[in-house]
Amino acid sequence: MKVVKMWIKQALCALLACALLAACAGAQPALAEDDEDLEISIMDLTEEANPDETDLLWDFPVALSDMEPDFVRLANKHMLLGKDYIPQPLVTMKQRKADKNGVNTNGGVNKATGSAMQLQETCAEALVAMSEAAREDGYVLYLKSAYRSWKTQNTMYYNRLKKNNGKDDGWVSKPGASDHQTGLGCDVVPRSWRDKSMNEKMASAPECQWMAEHCHEFGFILRYPSDKEDITEINYEPWHMRYVGIPAATYIMENGLCLEEFHEQLAAAIQQYLDWGGDPSVVEPFIQVSAEE
Repeated sequence: MKVVKMWIKQALCALLACALLAACAGAQPALAEDDEDLEISIMDLTEEANPDETDLLWDFPVALSDMEPDFVRLANKHMLLGKDYIPQPLVTMKQRKADKNGVNTNGGVNKATGSAMQLQETCAEALVAMSEAAREDGYVLYLKSAYRSWKTQNTMYYNRLKKNNGKDDGWVSKPGASDHQTGLGCDVVPRSWRDKSMNEKMASAPECQWMAEHCHEFGFILRYPSDKEDITEINYEPWHMRYVGIPAATYIMENGLCLEEFHEQLAAAIQQYLDWGGDPSVVEPFIQVSAEE
């Protein structure tokens, strides 16, 4: 549809340019500066009628230039990350320090535990920004869990199965399927839940309601919504934030999607782009293949 509209626009521009030229041919000789103005007008019309080919062929609400392939990377039991997948660059999250006015002085966050936690750098910066914005609105957020390697996830999954007599209850992802391995997934909780086992009752906390409403403004989405359990195959987690970048996050949250649904739409847009003759190298970074189990 975009291509057809653009062809029509180009044709109209060409007809207008021809009409202007014809009018000028039958008129009295104009001053040099009038010719100059006419030439500029025609050039402007031509330039507007020839946008980038990718813009013509890419039919999706989020522009390719507004997405980073790693930021929208999917990790679940059907799209596994490899054992060697480590997001870059990873940074260690600092415990927040503030001056006498409460202003953050070291770019840190409140941490629910004393253990070292890491996140991908852009995600880390966005989490600090979101935490500070929440504080301005009267809510204090705590980072409880961040990046986990494949090996760490494997240990956690094994221990969970052992505890539940071999049953996967949907609370711990198997290795390669964890959103935490992307370095973009983090568990963020209210002060009152720092030392509690997390469950869906946390959704009633004002802090979680604030995150659900505002997280997209900082590039985060609620990774596992309550109405998408049949798609994500993960229980509702009102604490699990996932960084995807502001344009993608805004589209996902405003349209009530989960990341799996976004990827389904993205894959369809990529296929259409290729069918229309788009450059494969432009979309190749966004095409994921599951790692072998």
